[in-house]
Amino acid sequence: MLLLAATLALAVSARGEEAPLSRYATVTVETAKTSIYVGSVTLTMPVFTRQAGTYATTYAARVFPYFFYNEKGQLWIDVSDENLRGLERGETVNFTGHARSADGEERRVEGRAVPADALSGKLKVRVFVSKRIELIFNTTYRFPQK
Repeated sequence: MLLLAATLALAVSARGEEAPLSRYATVTVETAKTSIYVGSVTLTMPVFTRQAGTYATTYAARVFPYFFYNEKGQLWIDVSDENLRGLERGETVNFTGHARSADGEERRVEGRAVPADALSGKLKVRVFVSKRIELIFNTTYRFPQK
């Protein structure tokens, strides 16, 4: 009985030594650019903030030379606590999310994060603009050090 209690106490204390997830409350994502037929799309996003397992931010997409396709909106990415722990351990993590343009257009978002270390790495993000059009952005992310 004493051995069981000691084992449980050790397990609880080991678990308590994990870094708090609050260090992942915000994340910066570098501006991303992708090519389209005779042009390009540049996606910029300010800092993402996490609440209840979802990172949220605004975005601006500039389409060159087709400026009339430019748009702004909001973007949400779902990342569970376990996925954050996976990134911390150096594991590749897949994620999903969605975006909504200022005009109300909904877009599905999927991606993969490949950590370089516990606080930064590479992102590959797919934005499904329509049934036939998907934009693929490659960029990087960084959690600020506190």
